[in-house]
Amino acid sequence: MVDDIPVTEPAGLAGELRTPRSAAIAGILFALMLGTVIVMLSAAIPRDPVRGGVWITNASSRSSVTFATNLIPFAGIAFLWFIGVIRNRLGDREDKFFATVFLGSGLLLVGILFTAAAVMGSALFVYSESPNISRDTLRMALVLASTLLVTFGARMAAVFTLSVTTIGLRTQLVPRWLSVIGILCAVALVLTPPAPKLTQLVFPLWVLILSLHILAVSMRPPAPGSR
Repeated sequence: MVDDIPVTEPAGLAGELRTPRSAAIAGILFALMLGTVIVMLSAAIPRDPVRGGVWITNASSRSSVTFATNLIPFAGIAFLWFIGVIRNRLGDREDKFFATVFLGSGLLLVGILFTAAAVMGSALFVYSESPNISRDTLRMALVLASTLLVTFGARMAAVFTLSVTTIGLRTQLVPRWLSVIGILCAVALVLTPPAPKLTQLVFPLWVLILSLHILAVSMRPPAPGSR
């Protein structure tokens, strides 16, 4: 009989990789890594573009920026895993319109993060090879990376938050209280700037709260009579 066929190890592993717990872990890792990147970059690099090239002459600031840029690819990988598991859990309930916005904004956000990291990494590499690089060039790299993260990245994060919140409400994946938090976070991200620079932390914070909620739900015992 079909019910007597044992679950093979690869099939069992594939099932584990698609569980809500996998999405929660990936989301938590992404939130922690992106939050670390934002805090370290904000502390190492001045907001004033006139002094934007001074940070690179400080060894401590260079080390912080180097660590942050090297952390971004791992944050992007965790975020892609988070997106993939969420989409798999939605399955046939996924609305094509909002799914397109959800996936598109997520992929664009990862691309923006990688591009900004590449710009900052290039500036660090050029400075290590030629410390006499002009401050105008360094300021250009800083302004480009900052524009990518603060202007375009924050907007894509807002779109991603709103689309996930909408999909979550329709599929009952996200409770109402968490939806309210998502909407408030999206509004804050749309207003960045002129909101404070650390307002970008609301996105990883929202992902962290969502992931912790998914993890808590996945650890609940099944209801009596459910399979």
